[in-house]
Amino acid sequence: MSFIFRRIMFYIVAFLVAATINFLLPRLMPGNPIDIMFASAGNTLPPEARKALAETLGLVERPLIEEYFIYLKSIFSWDFGVSLQKYPLSVLDVLMQALPWTLFLAGTSVLISFCLGSVLGIFAAWRRGGGFDSTVSPTALAVQSIPALVIAITALYVFGIALEWLPISYAYNPALDPGFTWEYFSSVGYHALMPITTLAFVSIGGYLITMRNNMIGQLGEEHVVMGHAKGLTDARVRYNYAARNALLPSMTAFALSLGSVMGGSLITEIVFNYPGLGNILYQGIIARDYPVIQGQLIIMTIAMLTANLMIDFIYIFLDPRLRKA
Repeated sequence: MSFIFRRIMFYIVAFLVAATINFLLPRLMPGNPIDIMFASAGNTLPPEARKALAETLGLVERPLIEEYFIYLKSIFSWDFGVSLQKYPLSVLDVLMQALPWTLFLAGTSVLISFCLGSVLGIFAAWRRGGGFDSTVSPTALAVQSIPALVIAITALYVFGIALEWLPISYAYNPALDPGFTWEYFSSVGYHALMPITTLAFVSIGGYLITMRNNMIGQLGEEHVVMGHAKGLTDARVRYNYAARNALLPSMTAFALSLGSVMGGSLITEIVFNYPGLGNILYQGIIARDYPVIQGQLIIMTIAMLTANLMIDFIYIFLDPRLRKA
């Protein structure tokens, strides 16, 4: 219990530090939301109207420390205020509309890349130096070094514009009405195919290389040698003895990926104009929509810290040595 208490306290402190940084970052950005909203008016907005608008949007100038405590209260009351860009929608309404799309897009790609990359890494390590390892491992390293933006734009041009095989924007056909129909769900899957494949393609190399290196380190351990000496099958030694322990570092990367899902896949969602949290965050930054930025980053922080806390507990389950400690 003392271990659990220490870890929980550590993550509470980490959350407060991250929340403080989240509070300061938007206020250090140049520009003012009201100026940006009415830039087309040529700065002709009367001072009285400007003051009334600021009060309506909750942008009244206060001392920084007072704003900070109001901000902390909004976090614990789960009330992030009203979106400046999509007034009068609340921040939670804006984020909840985008959340299912990000969970579907990024969550599916993370699961695919983790499972496929781990399995390929296990076989590459088991037959290290062979034809499979010599082909897959360098390819994974090459793919991992390519920026996600380059891969997304290349896929968009080749499969969306040149070949016209896949749609290049939106989460589904705008002509359809959302509902529990086969036509709607098939359109959602069709539009998500290229973004999901792009995200998985970007991430799979990291999981593969990590799992391969961990497996190679495990193959020389005494428990693996003992498994061979006992006459166990290659499959049992490979998965029950070597892969189980080699999986621990990969689980950390997997937990971080799951945590970042809540933040959305910023680059991919922008390139494919996908209506997820990443796109909402980008639009909020452009419009200096402080409440949306803060709400989005708080949700990202909570998701990331929760995923790390869960992985601490999973480590205890996977590694008997930690349970004894």
